Amino acid sequence: MLKIHKNHSLKNNNTFGVDIASAYFAEPQSADEIKFALEYAQERNWNYYVTGEGSNLLYVSDYDGLIIRPRLNNIAISDESASEILLNVQAGVNWDQFVSYCVSNNWYGTENLSLIPGSVGAAPVQNIGAYGTEAKEIIEFVEALDTRTMKIELLSNNNCQFGYRDSIFKRSNDRYIVLGVTFRLQKNGTFRLDYGNLKEEFSRMPDQTLADLRETVINIRRKKLPDPSLYGNAGSFFKNPVVHRNLFESIRHRYGKVPHYEMNSAKIKIPAAWLIEKAGWKGKRHSNVGTWPTQPLVIVNYGNASGIEIYEFSEMVRQSVLDTFNIHLLREVTLIDISEN
Repeated sequence: MLKIHKNHSLKNNNTFGVDIASAYFAEPQSADEIKFALEYAQERNWNYYVTGEGSNLLYVSDYDGLIIRPRLNNIAISDESASEILLNVQAGVNWDQFVSYCVSNNWYGTENLSLIPGSVGAAPVQNIGAYGTEAKEIIEFVEALDTRTMKIELLSNNNCQFGYRDSIFKRSNDRYIVLGVTFRLQKNGTFRLDYGNLKEEFSRMPDQTLADLRETVINIRRKKLPDPSLYGNAGSFFKNPVVHRNLFESIRHRYGKVPHYEMNSAKIKIPAAWLIEKAGWKGKRHSNVGTWPTQPLVIVNYGNASGIEIYEFSEMVRQSVLDTFNIHLLREVTLIDISEN
């Protein structure tokens, strides 16, 4: 029978390293055990939240309810041809270990997403992306438990409603629990090098293999981003905002060259990191919390910061960007147990 732990520390279950606790905690190892945990919480009128490795969460206080951490960790080939392979990967598999597994088998598709923290189950929720690649490009199906009907559904890529760091799972967080993801990977793919300095860095690799591209991405990320095992963080705290062209032109008039990506004739995406830096928050630190010196989009727990300290710091950054540019930054990080979410 599934064990329900009481007053369980979540410090090792969130990459911010926030030392808080949940009233109850469970680690189901099958879909049936997940259903049991949900029904157990519902019968007792408990709040509940399903999480992976906690790499995109900020707990702002102790959680008065049941935290469910599924431990489904299998990888299986579901179909294969001369040019492609379909892998069914359960939600509890560590994402970067999965990427390493794909690269070691010379399967193309995941390599640009190397070293992203978290589990496979979070990939479709967040539609994770990096270095010109998004998870939606390689996801075929998502197997999910519908908490309303307690039935398992297989959602096609289109039905997942993927957007920029968004999906049906994120917008309906209380409805679907991701159990597994089927990925379509290529056996004879091509390298994706058209992002930032990736092509330049990769050109220095001796053999320029798929493994070399993974290593290049890892090296770039390690130079730019903090190691969560040393400095608690959840990666990018804010989304890159998409603004109307008129606002972009007014910003460019004030600052000259502005990094951007044209979405269409009317909409422009501006890097949130650039906005935060220009607002004066790059490398700024308040007590135990600060922005990372080489990537101000990342907010870091430098010591024993509480969740509310991190949240309040992020709100100061957000307000400063609003005051400076009239742009509302939206969080990538999900807040747990706070009224303003």
